[in-house]
Order: sequence, then C-alpha cells, then structure tokens
Amino acid sequence: MTGEPRDRRSGETMSEIIVQFGNELESDAVWTWQLVSSGRQGFGVKGDALADFMRRCIKELLSRGALPVYGGGGTPYHWIVQRQYGTRPEEILDNVMAEWLADGAQHDDPGELWFALPERAWTPPE
Repeated sequence: MTGEPRDRRSGETMSEIIVQFGNELESDAVWTWQLVSSGRQGFGVKGDALADFMRRCIKELLSRGALPVYGGGGTPYHWIVQRQYGTRPEEILDNVMAEWLADGAQHDDPGELWFALPERAWTPPE
C-alpha cells in the first residue's frame, strides 16, 4: 500500500492520474485547468502541495514531447506553440510555473494555456 494521495472520486494514486494526463496527449491537448482542478478537487491539495502537483503534471507532459500552446481561434490553426516559455523542457517548466505562481495560483482556471504534441500544433517562425 502506498502513502501517496488518492483521488477522492476514482481512488487512483496521484502518480497514476499524472500518467493519465500524459496519455491524453495522443488524442487531445491537455488544459492547465484540468491539472489545477484535479489537484484541488480530486486530491484536496493547495498551496505548496498544489504547486508540486502542477510541476509533476507539467513535467510529465513535457517528457512526452508536449509543448505549451494556445488555441488558434481566428487563425487557420487549431493550436499555436507559445515560444515565450522557452525551448528546453526545464526552461518551459520553470517559466510556466513562475507565471502561474506570479498570478497567485488562486484560480482553478489559470488561463488558456494548454499542452499539445508538436504534430498537433503550428509553430510560428522565429
């Protein structure tokens, strides 16, 4: 038996849920709102524990090759890669977390940032 937190609804461990977010990338982008909501509602975490959960989730998504994207509404593209977060996974992770924490990490909806696989997104030229 693991001492790891379990989701209040499904009973799955935090690690299992984090892997599932990574698995979603094969069919769709993952919205940062999903991560925050899962941490708060599913596991009842807040503060540093929520930040750690977010960091673990984003790290998993990046390890699968995902990039930060915004929806391409009003353009011919469904997703648009957001280069301002950096190019290396560690850099992207640090910058996304810094932005979310600077905003106070108070909202279940931290904005329109999603993560998608590069083949599902348009990368603007440098």
